Amino acid sequence: MLDDKLKQQLSAYLQLLQQPVVFTLDAGDSENGTKVRDFLNEVVALSPKLSVVEGSLKRQPSFTVDARGAAPSGITFAGIPLGHEFESFVLALLQVSGHAPKISDQVKQQIEAIDQDLHFETFASLSCHNCPDVVQALDIMSVLNPHITHTMIEGGMFQDEAAAHDIMAVPTVFLNGQEWHNGRATLEQLVNKAQGKAAVAAVDESVSAKTFDVLIIGGGPAAGSAAVYSARKGLATAVVADHMGGQPLETVGIENLIGTDYIEGEQLMQNIQAQMSKYQVTLIDGQTVTGLIGGSPVQVNLKGDTSLKARTVIIATGAHWRNVGVPGEAEFRNKGVAYCPHCDGPLYKGKNVAVIGGGNSGVEAAIDLAGIAKHVSVLEFAPSISADAVLTSKAQSLTNVDLITNAQTTKIEGDGRVTGLTYDDRSNGNSHTLAVDGVFVQIGLIPNTDWLGDCLNLNAQGEIEIDEKGATSLPNVFAAGDCTNSAYKQIVIAMGSGATAALGAFDTLARQVAVEE
Repeated sequence: MLDDKLKQQLSAYLQLLQQPVVFTLDAGDSENGTKVRDFLNEVVALSPKLSVVEGSLKRQPSFTVDARGAAPSGITFAGIPLGHEFESFVLALLQVSGHAPKISDQVKQQIEAIDQDLHFETFASLSCHNCPDVVQALDIMSVLNPHITHTMIEGGMFQDEAAAHDIMAVPTVFLNGQEWHNGRATLEQLVNKAQGKAAVAAVDESVSAKTFDVLIIGGGPAAGSAAVYSARKGLATAVVADHMGGQPLETVGIENLIGTDYIEGEQLMQNIQAQMSKYQVTLIDGQTVTGLIGGSPVQVNLKGDTSLKARTVIIATGAHWRNVGVPGEAEFRNKGVAYCPHCDGPLYKGKNVAVIGGGNSGVEAAIDLAGIAKHVSVLEFAPSISADAVLTSKAQSLTNVDLITNAQTTKIEGDGRVTGLTYDDRSNGNSHTLAVDGVFVQIGLIPNTDWLGDCLNLNAQGEIEIDEKGATSLPNVFAAGDCTNSAYKQIVIAMGSGATAALGAFDTLARQVAVEE
């Protein structure tokens, strides 16, 4: 179950255990229980500080993670924490054994001050890149406060329970038996929400008081490229974003990045973030930017009445998936209508699903889902599939994938959750209905520029208009990536435009210094 590379990585982490850790296992008598038992036995064999005992827990199979001889940590894993949740498992081991979580004193005090019983349960999938943030945050809360417990439930292994709760998207968090939260969130946001406060992460006073040379708004490849280029020029650089990652997090494999045959989207963004750290870029995450005010310096306003200042600003907020805009889409969002096949795909194991969109993203989604779902139908509005030939060929080779062209989706149907999709054949006007349990929307992007208002020039599509140096109509403000009027939306193009904007900002700052001198 654990390959040699994973065992080697885990062995290195286990050397850091401060106190012995015991797993209490309730495997039950199912095949999945045997898999969980085998997983734990492989882990325990790697360190004398680990052991397994039998116990009785709420779910089978599941196990708790506790320091030997100490009070329960409150952390439970229902299923096998591999994939994206392997990091959550390792961090839980280290923190239960005595390593203090790397969080601010302010957040720690907030967690320790909670005096009511909070029992969290998070439905996650092992392929979900958003889930670990939530799982790890709630684990930290459990370790620090005896009033709090948290169970990570692997949706693929507990599919019947997920279906009983009508869970069609992850992460979904239940608090004391009631659905409480959906989607990505930071520790600060979850702590504030648990306390009944607005889910706004605090900004360190030393950061809000500083005037940066370059402040980059966004967390995708354009923002990362701009940050690295700015910092390498010796500029005081910061990145402010709700989270690092952007659109690449929703891409399993990237095969058109020049010089790199293949890389997963998450790995690419981890590499970029590591490079940002190397060049000492200040990362201000968990934040929502609400507006900016031109001037010298430029002021960037954040949700929660906090603001940041910079001599130049680069907007790289990217774009989000476009809605289909048909009846049923909003009603069944997270109840069968989804936008991330990698996150939510495992919840549709053995089911029929549809993908709306025949571009690269849609066909990639179909190929990904084909290994999970019973059948995948791809609906493309145009007369032909527009994805790259290599992707189209791969999809056509799969026996459980249909590519349907000239298909105009007219309605998503359901009763509490999605049960079908209706489309018109644009070549003859005939209407057809597909019996599906899920609909994945992949029909293009809308720039994330609503928050800008009319402070700078946007085109009819809401994209920021920029010149050859990435400059916008507002002095000292630049833009890059999918939020701009660039002709094509590609990772490599976003990276190039981020570099261009950074060089443009540097040139502006150099000229300002020359004038001052």
